[in-house]
Amino acid sequence: MIIKQDCLYPVKGANRPLHIHLPDNYWQSTESYPVMYVFDGHNLFRDEDATYGKSWGMETFLNQWPKDMIVVGMECGHVGNERLSEYLPYPADSGSSFSRFQPLGKETMQWIVNQVKPRIDDQYRTIPFRECTGIAGSSMGGLMALYGVTRYNRWFSKAGCLSSAVGFCMGPIMADISRSELSPDTRVYLSWGSREAAGVRDPLAEDHSSHTYFCNRRIAEGLSTWGASPKLRCQVGGGHCEADWEKLVPECLNFLWME
Repeated sequence: MIIKQDCLYPVKGANRPLHIHLPDNYWQSTESYPVMYVFDGHNLFRDEDATYGKSWGMETFLNQWPKDMIVVGMECGHVGNERLSEYLPYPADSGSSFSRFQPLGKETMQWIVNQVKPRIDDQYRTIPFRECTGIAGSSMGGLMALYGVTRYNRWFSKAGCLSSAVGFCMGPIMADISRSELSPDTRVYLSWGSREAAGVRDPLAEDHSSHTYFCNRRIAEGLSTWGASPKLRCQVGGGHCEADWEKLVPECLNFLWME
């Protein structure tokens, strides 16, 4: 079942709705559940809520997946470039088109750990410990999930980073990873589509040559130095869209939660 709730985003003094998936038997059971927080929550569960009319189809997947869990989809702002600002944790490299946006990603993560997570833990039967808490997103949301699992590793032990927008801020990403002292139980899923990879040679083949590949490989290598477990996944023929991210949901969640 999906429950929608308003939630104040104090940085802007505006509402950022939450889309909360509960296991179908939630109200009939007394169990407590792990939780995953996901950016762009309006695009996760139902096509009628999605920006472009196509969701990740996560409601359908979760209803037949053997692991019961709570998934909290968090909306961004939809006015102008609010999303790009709210999901930007670092000042972008000089010359990048993102350099004109105010980086509010730090404030967004503080909102999640200080307001959204405590609210969910208070209202629902969760297992609140980091071992049972994950974070995920795509594109700028994937960047935020990576930022969240590195800078807020006390709260999150797992991250799903799909088509993450990392190429324009690799310096601060690698600096964060190098100083974060990640717990070795950290698991991070890093994916990109061959049709969206910057500088790819063949968009319909396994990618081991693009700028996107090398960025994700550097991130995986950095995570591995702490004993963390990253998984690199090139989606052959994959693009930058919900329809292709939907295809990765089973593999991503199984890697983070079942393996």
